[in-house]
Amino acid sequence: MTDAYDPAKDGAQMSFDGRMSYTDYLGLDAVLDAQHPLSSAHDELLFIVQHQTSELWMRLALHELHAARATLSGAEIRPAFKMLARVSRIFEQLNSAWDVLRTMTPSDYTTFRETLGQSSGFQSAQYREIEFLLGNRNSAMVKPHAHRPDLMGRLEAEMEKPSLYDCALMRLAQVVAVPEDALSRDRTKPHQPDEGVQAAWAEVYRDPSRYWDLYELAEKLVDLEDYFRRWRFNHVTTVERVIGLKRGTGGTGGVSYLKRMLEVELFPDLWHLRTKL
Repeated sequence: MTDAYDPAKDGAQMSFDGRMSYTDYLGLDAVLDAQHPLSSAHDELLFIVQHQTSELWMRLALHELHAARATLSGAEIRPAFKMLARVSRIFEQLNSAWDVLRTMTPSDYTTFRETLGQSSGFQSAQYREIEFLLGNRNSAMVKPHAHRPDLMGRLEAEMEKPSLYDCALMRLAQVVAVPEDALSRDRTKPHQPDEGVQAAWAEVYRDPSRYWDLYELAEKLVDLEDYFRRWRFNHVTTVERVIGLKRGTGGTGGVSYLKRMLEVELFPDLWHLRTKL
């Protein structure tokens, strides 16, 4: 009879008394003890894990987006392309997570929905920061965080900074003419389509070999928004499948609110110019 395989004989570390282990490094005790269902409903754990893991992915997305913005303001912009590509992949992961949540039926959700109180994904400070960083800014969206000065301060500070797209436009302006109004716009407002900006990007798209870095930057931004739009669409579909047209726990119109968000364009010029090429 063959003896059971012993990894220690091949050099695997088996003793961690006083040494860093996998659980220690990842802080898994805290992470895996952070799920506290308030009901006995079977599916409440699914709901909690879905949203907690989404927040972890969003934390990484913010890490990458902040770094990408800083890189676009530096001498060499190409390292930002990998960061933006990673954010697109993060939203692909977030998209796949809806498939898991959609295994929860309306009957399942009603067994614990009341335990949520007024809590809602609408109140996610990290999601709001991602939107602000990408340029979709609305001061009214800071209000749900008034009870948390730390979160409110972070969002207000973000509103004062150039968005990721603002930084892209500043790089574009170093090479081709960009309207001054677009460069000195009110940063607290969302980006609006601009014919002059579209003409500037169109110059890049008509001669990719000459403006390759800007061309690739533009496509990385379009990729990011493409995945972001898919995430929003899957959010709407999942919510409608689970609660129909009921109002959301946070007081929004639920599906009607989410459908309105589908119309938001993060980088409108990069989409509108395609019609003119």
